[in-house]
Amino acid sequence: MLIEILAAASGDAAPQTQFGFMEAMEQGGVIAWAIFGILVIMSIGSFYILITKLLEQNRIFNQYKQIRNGAFWKAATLSEGASKLEKNSAWRQLVDDGLAAEGQHAKMTDSLEAHDWLHGSLERSENSINAKLANGLPFLATVGATAPFVGLLGTVIGIYRAMIGIAIAGSAQIDKVAGPVGEALIMTAIGLLVAVPAVFAYNWLQIRNKRIAGLLSAFSTDVLAYINSGGAVKPAVATRAAAPAAKPAAPATATKA
Repeated sequence: MLIEILAAASGDAAPQTQFGFMEAMEQGGVIAWAIFGILVIMSIGSFYILITKLLEQNRIFNQYKQIRNGAFWKAATLSEGASKLEKNSAWRQLVDDGLAAEGQHAKMTDSLEAHDWLHGSLERSENSINAKLANGLPFLATVGATAPFVGLLGTVIGIYRAMIGIAIAGSAQIDKVAGPVGEALIMTAIGLLVAVPAVFAYNWLQIRNKRIAGLLSAFSTDVLAYINSGGAVKPAVATRAAAPAAKPAAPATATKA
């Protein structure tokens, strides 16, 4: 008797719900799980691209700080300066491509100006770096544009199943429509939760890529000027010398009358 009373009391204290997330997904069947799986894959892919691209961009920014503050522009030659840069870096690629273009122009027999050839070669190098930085961003744009509609597909299916439940029951009983409607609302919410971070990540990474593109363009111009001038033209931040300290004034000596 006591056991029955305790069991009844515990059942009243913690009633079992039939309208949770797992219950709604189980009622949705294979289609609901398939849509949920697609949204999960989209979300994982978006965060993976965001993290990897942030690490790549931060590495490029840190390498640029080393160029501006280091001994690159103080080297005797451009080749010596390139040896001080990290291998497989964007900045090292620009310098190597510029030096390669300089050597190729010396072998040409036509009247192509060195400036035009070097400028075109460095521009191609910049474009290849920018294209590499843009890898993965189309996926973020696709997720941001399509994830709400994928969730909406689950919503439509859930509402459709709710209508079927109403038609079979002959009346809109809550136990017949709560599950499908809950599934529909869950799919809509998940679609938005996947799309919004992807859109923010896409815009943020695009802004940072534009900053990197501007730095690459400025560095490419400096390399071009260095090569065309034979090393005479360098960025002002690298050649500016510290102003000499002012000499202290000599103490005044008193003169006797």
